[in-house]
Amino acid sequence: MEYKYINRIDSPSDLKKLKVEELPSVCAELRQFIIEVLSKNPGHLGSSLGTVELTVALHYVFNTPEDKLVWDVGHQAYAHKILTGRRDRFPTNRQFKGLAPFTNPAESEYDAFIAGHASNSISAALGIDIANERSSKTDVRRNVVAIIGDGAMTGGLAFEGLNNTSMDKNNLLIVLNDNHMAIDPLKGGFTQYLVDLTTSAVYNKWRWRLYKLAAKLHLVDEEKRKALLRRNNTWKASLTKQSNNIFTGLNIRYFGPTDGHDVEGLVRILSEIKNHRGPKVLHIITKKGKGYAPAENDQTVWHAPGEFDVATGQRSAINPQPSENVIPPLWQEVFGETLLELAKQNEKIVGITPAMPSGCSMSIMQKAMPDRVFDVGIAEGHAVTFSAGLAKAGMLPYCNIYSTFMQRAYDNIVHDVALQNLHVVLCIDRAGIVGNDGATHHGLLDMAYLRPIPNMQICAPRTAEDLRQMMKLAETLDGPVAIRYPRGRTAADPCLLSNGKGVEYGKGVKLRDGEDVAVLTIGSIGNVMSEAIEEVIKGPSTKYKGGIAHYDMRWLKPMDEEILHEVGKRYRTIVTAEDGMVAGGLGSAVLEWMADHGYTPHVIRLGVNDRFVEHGSTKELYHLLKLDKEGLCESLLQVPVK
Repeated sequence: MEYKYINRIDSPSDLKKLKVEELPSVCAELRQFIIEVLSKNPGHLGSSLGTVELTVALHYVFNTPEDKLVWDVGHQAYAHKILTGRRDRFPTNRQFKGLAPFTNPAESEYDAFIAGHASNSISAALGIDIANERSSKTDVRRNVVAIIGDGAMTGGLAFEGLNNTSMDKNNLLIVLNDNHMAIDPLKGGFTQYLVDLTTSAVYNKWRWRLYKLAAKLHLVDEEKRKALLRRNNTWKASLTKQSNNIFTGLNIRYFGPTDGHDVEGLVRILSEIKNHRGPKVLHIITKKGKGYAPAENDQTVWHAPGEFDVATGQRSAINPQPSENVIPPLWQEVFGETLLELAKQNEKIVGITPAMPSGCSMSIMQKAMPDRVFDVGIAEGHAVTFSAGLAKAGMLPYCNIYSTFMQRAYDNIVHDVALQNLHVVLCIDRAGIVGNDGATHHGLLDMAYLRPIPNMQICAPRTAEDLRQMMKLAETLDGPVAIRYPRGRTAADPCLLSNGKGVEYGKGVKLRDGEDVAVLTIGSIGNVMSEAIEEVIKGPSTKYKGGIAHYDMRWLKPMDEEILHEVGKRYRTIVTAEDGMVAGGLGSAVLEWMADHGYTPHVIRLGVNDRFVEHGSTKELYHLLKLDKEGLCESLLQVPVK
């Protein structure tokens, strides 16, 4: 397709050269360009289609990058990337060494703040706005806009930011992109509140006129303005037949709701309110997937649909059904099916998810038992503390949170769950490298941040059956249990030796015996290590004449001390491998245990060293980190043998 407009827009200054009546054509081209590119290079489609008009209007009205746009979350910002000098590179989005999956200040001066996790925009934008005001040496005003949507307003951090915005002197503009969706349809009282919320444009116009008149007559100052906002219920009720709303109740001027797909209307509204002093909210209504019928009709699937045919809307088979039962299931599917099986047998079991029922497959239980699954919105800390309350009252919550999002609930885990030794099962999905979503989504820290917590029990499955048995075993334990597992498909067990036992509490399993070196792994990386060991010992000139012993530890806490004593006595060299940070993980735990028990082996730790890992395919990133078969083989060949 030939793009008449966007091919001539290399920066927002080019956009500003156009007439307002040309902007709908720019939006149409942007929407088509995003669809065309993402059909071949998968990404977050629906969210960005819904913010095309808003993005064009923001860059048309504001003087970016001097004015700051803080996106929340970043998968709303594809049109923003295209309009800010990254059009030609956009087909590399989310690819290894290509554009970042979300906004990132290291990539562009137009990206005011990183936006991989939800609900941080208001807090960050408020900080930028206040800092700008205090550091400015000129009368030129720099605007700051927080664009929050796609479910991010359900997060507690967003409300903390609103509270602070109402207290401190600032000129922040918050654009609330209300599409009633996260990945799945939004639930909860605030969502329904937004559905019901209407404000008369006549009311806003006349209130502003009255304020300006009062100010001109020196009848009102800033403090009196806030008092007027708090006391406007009677005025507003008479003009709009609606009581005060949450934003005006917090001394934040409210505009809307308005059509988020009327770009000319948005330009008019933004032009009018951008110079208003004080904090303000513009509430816009948009449709996720706007302009592409398949994405509009199934917004959950088309949040990130993978490759698809533009003309037909036919998606490529991301998870093809096996003609014969040779393709293992996804880890999340094993979790979802096992949870439903356990819940059918134990009426105390409930499922908790922070807006990820389809992503983690808790939707399987949700469909069968909707009254026993709680989608709490994008609120990870609340999900954990809510689970703690359920457990305190006798229920057995299985709380599923992605590893990288669990970081946001750390104090809740420590203070509300572990300190009281409550029986909450934390199912940690997307552990390890997750691929194209990059540094904000790789689950590399969970073992290190969970291991020091008293009462915490931590395990990681190597196979699908391990996960099933760990979930069943967790039902019988006391206190908090964390089960971590990766994204993608489970692996068939390639190991040569098995003790024939199921998963036992605090026990690992020897997968292979050998005399030269002991290798200790935990989780699914054990499958790759098994393949690497097999290749190394069968090499024509291998130095491992006595073989390599391989232990799947299964449990990080408590660790199998029988295995550790055996390894400490038999081997001078130990190799540990994990798909997480080496600092604080399995390797650190083994070193600490050996030192505490008087063993002095040479311990070589393989994993992720002190770094944030960029985006790219899982295959590319494991190769980069030398945690694929090739890299593990190379590491084993460098290990000194006695």
